[in-house]
Amino acid sequence: MMIPSWIDDGSEIPDSLGCGERAVQWLRKLKHPKSRAPGHPFTLDPWQERIIRRLYGPRHADGSRVARRLVLVVPRGNRKTSLCAAITLLHLMGPERQPGGLIVSAASAHDQALELYREVDLIVAGDRRMAKHLRALPYKSEISFPDQRVTYRAVASDGKTQHGKTPNVVIADELHVWEGTAGRKQWEALTSALVKVPETLLIVATTSGRGQENLAWKTVDYAMKVQKGEIDDPATLPAIFMLEEGDDWQSEAVWARLNPGMVHGYPDLEGFRDEARKAILSPHARDQFLQFNLNRWLDQSASPFLDMGLYDACAGTVDLDALADQPCWIGVDMSVTTDLTAVVACWRDGEGGYIVHPWLFCPEEALRTRAERDGVPYPLWAEQGFLTPTPGQVVDYRAIEDCIRDLCARFPVREIGFDRAYAQPVMSPLLDDGLPVQTMQLGWVTQSPALSEIERAVLQGRFRHGGHPVLRWCFDNVAIHTDQAGNRTMHKGKSTGRIDGAFAAWMAVSLAAAGDGGSIYDSEEWTPDLMVLA
Repeated sequence: MMIPSWIDDGSEIPDSLGCGERAVQWLRKLKHPKSRAPGHPFTLDPWQERIIRRLYGPRHADGSRVARRLVLVVPRGNRKTSLCAAITLLHLMGPERQPGGLIVSAASAHDQALELYREVDLIVAGDRRMAKHLRALPYKSEISFPDQRVTYRAVASDGKTQHGKTPNVVIADELHVWEGTAGRKQWEALTSALVKVPETLLIVATTSGRGQENLAWKTVDYAMKVQKGEIDDPATLPAIFMLEEGDDWQSEAVWARLNPGMVHGYPDLEGFRDEARKAILSPHARDQFLQFNLNRWLDQSASPFLDMGLYDACAGTVDLDALADQPCWIGVDMSVTTDLTAVVACWRDGEGGYIVHPWLFCPEEALRTRAERDGVPYPLWAEQGFLTPTPGQVVDYRAIEDCIRDLCARFPVREIGFDRAYAQPVMSPLLDDGLPVQTMQLGWVTQSPALSEIERAVLQGRFRHGGHPVLRWCFDNVAIHTDQAGNRTMHKGKSTGRIDGAFAAWMAVSLAAAGDGGSIYDSEEWTPDLMVLA
């Protein structure tokens, strides 16, 4: 585990001018409307107090602060927003304020930026002593102290770049999700401005991220080296609580050490136990737990989707003849002309689960070259009947169309969902003949619920797939990208891996999960003219 050694060792923190003590005592006089203690005092728990003392206590001979950067990396639920609000108020109205000063907090998007602003505003509004001196302008996400001309402003990393501003304090919230050119430009504008005036302060407050190609990694990696003693930099104060390789992620003692607020009741221990139980069975849930609850910086940019051992246990036998009279839903992932094309049929098993079977196609020419490129036995799979090579150098779309028509003749097909890309040559003739064809939106709106449904079925042992080796390979290649709201989408986890079969499977499962055993296509009112192609 990576934990700052000074956070709870009782060691003396230098405070020659009493600035650390002054900051602590000022914060203890604040009120917080959410505080349950009599009088609603602002809570400054011991670990938070130690950070405040380390930040403001040590001084140079000229009285200036030693620390110019605080890199605070803690798991979710440890009230870092409240701590950042306290720091903001120290500089807005407290003993660290500078007349004419500017405090800027920035987050990845406007809604995220408002979290800290709202916390500061909540404290101010709940304390009449402060409210009568400070002026809040919610429409500008701004709070000012007019008597001293000090201003606090919340901005988004993807918003208007803060060039030309001269902040005294910059608070960068959840830096690991600042994305793209806009995020980089905002970071550069804010941090470069900190050299304009003396006694500036940069606060990076974040949970751990993924990968190393992002703004946060370089900052956090540098701070980690400072915390480990590999770099001597008194101006950087790291307070990093992070799970490391080899740590027992299921140990409650580890949870408590990495979550400094847990001994004080936050985050919730029972909630941790519940998340840990889910993490044992689900690779995606495990990555989420490690990253957000134990602050492990993950190497990969996306999570693996399924525990393939649990997937394999679902194999069973798929008897297509026995399914002849069962409602069927089909997902089709059309490929570029030289890759895999997948048609996956899905049936509901009547017990909350699903039965799936794929038909996969690829060009016949250069089959061995593609096998070497992707590292899988395409020729053997073709020989065994798990893969259908079509003549020539490109996938024969007529073979895909014939496959779908055959399925519609064999089974009561309710819906046929297509990935919009490359679908038109196959969709149009099927639609002309009145088959229930539609395109499917590929974003998280449709993917996230279906991925959760597949994951649930696999965990419950109710995702029968017959052990089809090509479909298994596709699922093994799937990685999951999760956005800030928890919405999930599929990605390739391996640069040479194919996920076409899994992609078609989620479409089929999505349709089957939404179906009721009947369909508009069975009604007398339906005609092909009603179908609107996206």
